[in-house]
Amino acid sequence: MWKARKRLRNIAAIAMGVIAMAALTGCDANLLVFDSKGPVAAEIESLIWISILLCAVIVIPVIGLFAFIVWRYRDKPGNKAPYKPDWSHSTTLETIWWGIPIVIIILLGFFTVRTTYALVEPPKDTKAEPITIQVTSLDWKWLFQYPDLGIATVNYLHIPEDVPIQFVMTSDAAMNSFWVPQLAGQMYTMPGMAMRMWVQADEPGVFSGKGANFSGEYFERMQFNVVSQTESEFNNWVAESKKSTQTLDQAAYAKLSEKNTMGEQTFGSMDQNLFAQIVLKNGGHHHPNNGLDIRGQFPLHGTDSDGADHSGGSADGNHDMSNMNHDMSDKDMHK
Repeated sequence: MWKARKRLRNIAAIAMGVIAMAALTGCDANLLVFDSKGPVAAEIESLIWISILLCAVIVIPVIGLFAFIVWRYRDKPGNKAPYKPDWSHSTTLETIWWGIPIVIIILLGFFTVRTTYALVEPPKDTKAEPITIQVTSLDWKWLFQYPDLGIATVNYLHIPEDVPIQFVMTSDAAMNSFWVPQLAGQMYTMPGMAMRMWVQADEPGVFSGKGANFSGEYFERMQFNVVSQTESEFNNWVAESKKSTQTLDQAAYAKLSEKNTMGEQTFGSMDQNLFAQIVLKNGGHHHPNNGLDIRGQFPLHGTDSDGADHSGGSADGNHDMSNMNHDMSDKDMHK
């Protein structure tokens, strides 16, 4: 009877420990990285699951062995566990606990490198014409410019579903990290650099984005929504945005870049050279053939070394969305 109560008490203590660990993780049920809504995020989610499974190959046996050893070799009267004070080496055990981690590290490296290189390219299995959005992190707001469409927004953006979005990002303040968990991974925004990242939403919806890097007093307010819409809804939003009388020129940007917080804002027109000027004034460089030096492959905006125009927009900054299903046969997309 006494042993039964002791066993029950031990089981209850273990159960309470498991519950406490789960409650103290700081995580809730809304794990956005495991609810991907596009091919880029799905690729990253798969890599996370592969990493979890490979780590579990080590973590679970180690925790199990730890619990077994503590129980098996505990100090108690009559314990018949083997006692080998002169034991010092086992080639078999050394091979196991060195060999398995080495194999797992090799597998983790393989899958990570494969995914990293895959995400440099536009999402596959889509023939829609990509759209470029220039992103600038400021104190403490996000500026989004649509060079193909000639509009700009602050702290929100709209994208069409099933269309690859090429984000080109920089910072005109402290370094930050651009992150929309359900659509893509994180990418740093840094002064003087233009980084490239692909995003695509497979369905309409509103997806939350944020600055994932501490950048000062109000960094927690650097949140925004990405609104994914059907093609017709997106075209209507673009047309409505163009009606805004606000222009994102040098004067408007100077006011925008002041240290403060603000809500959402829409500019019906914009200075097409503004993004390049922001990068260059912070130490960016011109690529000898490509204009602004942008990190990454598959240049889609401006002209590349062959002199071809890949801007996707017309001279007046308008973008014909009726060509969104244009076949991406452009040779620069398949280098």
